[in-house]
Amino acid sequence: MARMELKDVVKRYGMVEVLRDINLDIADGEFIVLVGPSGCGKSTLLRMIAGLEPITEGDFMIDGARMNDVRPRDRDIAMVFQSYALYPHMDVARNMGFSMEIRRDPVDEKKRRVTQAAATLGLTALMDRLPKALSGGQRQRVAMGRAIIRDPRAFLFDEPLSNLDAALRVEMRLEIARLHQRLGATMIYVTHDQVEALTLADRIVVLNGGDIQQVGSPLDLYERPANKFVAQFIGSPTMNVVPVTGGVEGVTLANGQWLALSMRENTPFATELGIRPEHLDVVDPAPHVLTATADVVEHLGSDTNIYVNVDKVGPMMVRKHGNIPIAAGDTLGLRVDTDHVHLFSEGGMALPTPVGRAA
Repeated sequence: MARMELKDVVKRYGMVEVLRDINLDIADGEFIVLVGPSGCGKSTLLRMIAGLEPITEGDFMIDGARMNDVRPRDRDIAMVFQSYALYPHMDVARNMGFSMEIRRDPVDEKKRRVTQAAATLGLTALMDRLPKALSGGQRQRVAMGRAIIRDPRAFLFDEPLSNLDAALRVEMRLEIARLHQRLGATMIYVTHDQVEALTLADRIVVLNGGDIQQVGSPLDLYERPANKFVAQFIGSPTMNVVPVTGGVEGVTLANGQWLALSMRENTPFATELGIRPEHLDVVDPAPHVLTATADVVEHLGSDTNIYVNVDKVGPMMVRKHGNIPIAAGDTLGLRVDTDHVHLFSEGGMALPTPVGRAA
């Protein structure tokens, strides 16, 4: 197992700075998920931890020892890539044990570890198959097994499920969660998938433009985002954000609708209001609620997603549990749950959470 520290880490390619001032402590046995848009630096950060990319400035430590100049093979870290990278001419057993084979480890020890990893990942019946005879999920399990038998101090995953279809993604996501529970190993996982991040992580690290925007538990980031970027990036479907005019006791939407809020003392005036789709209630049209027209309605069985245009405010999205009898073109009222609103300053920073009260 491994405790990791990143101290003031910077990464540059020539004059281009792709990561700056990265400071992060990762506890022994913790599952950390790195998320962010394409190009934010999450895979580069993972590769620096693995030793595949040099660190321009700062220090990377494992259990207190500086790793900057330590070769990848000597860091005792296993990496699972997006591509399976299996040897096509080797069967499952040999693919999994090949690293031990080239190190000339004892045959009995290699067999024991391969057998144990295969049992853990449900591959026992597939040991004689070549990769071409495996499904995508089975190939990914072989790649994971190859990492497991090394018994490393930490596991790194670089978008390992992005090549799988939806059903296999769910299956493999559960497999990775079970694997972490069984091994208790330190794991760092890169993904752009919201569900993977929210369901797998002990803590999520949100990156954007080379900077860490926020670090916290999935629930912390969902309920208490540090800024508008995190608020809209974490959660699916994304948070609705609309312009408002802030006041001492609430905010006014662009259509003149007033939302009374118990503002905390000395809170700056808000310029935008965020509300998650599940915190908008569908009601009959009335003067004291928002008037909206349904644009697109998605009936998902368990939920109904309603994309609406709010008069003089703009597009918003509503999610309701169950099958709601609404069709495109219907006029409906929306009531904002003021206990769950988020307010943002002109620069996009989150303001202290107000205590909602009836409008």
